[in-house]
Amino acid sequence: MRFSQVDVFTDELMDGNPVAVVHDADGVSDEDMAAFARWTNLSETTFLLAPTDPAADYRLRIFTTYGELPFAGHPTLGSARAWLAAGGVARQPGQLVQECGAGLVRVRDAGGRLAFAAPPLRRSGPVDEADVLEVVESLGLSRSDVVDAQWADNGPGWVALLLASADAVLAVEPGAFGEIDKVGIVGPHAPGSGADFEVRAFFPGGEDPVTGSLNAGIAQWLIGSGQAPESYVAAQGTLQRRRGRVHVGQVDDDIWIGGDTVVGITGTVDL
Repeated sequence: MRFSQVDVFTDELMDGNPVAVVHDADGVSDEDMAAFARWTNLSETTFLLAPTDPAADYRLRIFTTYGELPFAGHPTLGSARAWLAAGGVARQPGQLVQECGAGLVRVRDAGGRLAFAAPPLRRSGPVDEADVLEVVESLGLSRSDVVDAQWADNGPGWVALLLASADAVLAVEPGAFGEIDKVGIVGPHAPGSGADFEVRAFFPGGEDPVTGSLNAGIAQWLIGSGQAPESYVAAQGTLQRRRGRVHVGQVDDDIWIGGDTVVGITGTVDL
């Protein structure tokens, strides 16, 4: 089978978040998908399959090293880039439709930069105070450091905290997480910084370099509550020596999460 590795949310290879993509994977078993994802040891590995929904261009299964996800952002963009680079042709010019565990996700091509329409949140709204305190302790913060907290769960289970500044986000040194172990933090940059917000994402395997699903949930929250403009750029991966840039924009009722993508590796894999 054809194999690709794509760097996402960057225009320079090795500055973003890589995803491994196996093409034409309809004959691969669930067990082999999970085992291959553990072996690649990336935050996500995906498998492109024939769609079962007639409205979709392809079906995508997304695996972490510890299980399958119904949706994830950087794998969506990276897999779309890999599908296009392998000769895929969308039914509708300029827009792909991905079928995944979260349903149908639209992906548009805006001048070479791909963006997905943020899927509906599975859980939103305020976080219980007891849960906020648990997360605050895990992050080594005090309760007064948190400006706001919301569920931003579109599949992975994100809880998001808004801090006062990007510097506060970058200063966080997390410890061990409890029951809530998928946590995102966001804070505004000063004007003229080159990015509007700084984002970090923590999950059981550590810290994710650049995270589309979290940025989608954060955008739905912050734009919807008037705490962010309808269009902005988020930086992520700074402390991991990455230069991730997530381009966010609201068009009518849709929030689009976009980023550059670079195909870094192509070849074949025998599964």
